[in-house]
Amino acid sequence: MAEVSESGAPAGPATATEPPTATTRSSGRARPRRKGRWLVEWLVVVAVAVVVAVVVRAFVFETYYIPSDSMEPTLMPGDRIVVDKLAFDFHPIERGDIVVFRRPATWPKEYPDLVKRVIGLPGETISARGGNVYIDGHLLPEPWLPRGITTSNFGPVRIPKGEYFVMGDNRPVSADSRYFGPVPRKDIVGEVVFRYWPLSRIGGV
Repeated sequence: MAEVSESGAPAGPATATEPPTATTRSSGRARPRRKGRWLVEWLVVVAVAVVVAVVVRAFVFETYYIPSDSMEPTLMPGDRIVVDKLAFDFHPIERGDIVVFRRPATWPKEYPDLVKRVIGLPGETISARGGNVYIDGHLLPEPWLPRGITTSNFGPVRIPKGEYFVMGDNRPVSADSRYFGPVPRKDIVGEVVFRYWPLSRIGGV
């Protein structure tokens, strides 16, 4: 939208032989806008906005509602979140990421999607004993867990290539990979990036 100006020699003073301008032809009155033009413009704006919203929802961002307490206190029941569906096209899935994924085939159909935190990566061996999680036999620090939360014993479990071991932050009540196994990469919808409701908890996740 750069501004441009005409170049060349300055024009001389106007003479009586100059043709009349549009203004003088219409006796100083501006031409009325075409009837209905404003309505057409408004409809175009609305149509474009709808198309953009549909495309963004289908391919970029999607919103979700948190129905359970399995991710407390990071995500509380009633929280509404935004999921970036393209996040993992630009960077790999990392330990600690909170992800939304499609319901495992063995899980109740009333939950089409689940949200958990990535704990184990492809090719690793994960286990828990004494309340702590171990990756390949090494203690895993978990700064995201609330104080006093421990993990019940399980494993060891070898995570297949292309799959991820997920768990909820509220370990005692979370139904996760300890029950339905690792989640295939193809079933991961995207990364939870923002909480927009309630307003008192609005912000990044």
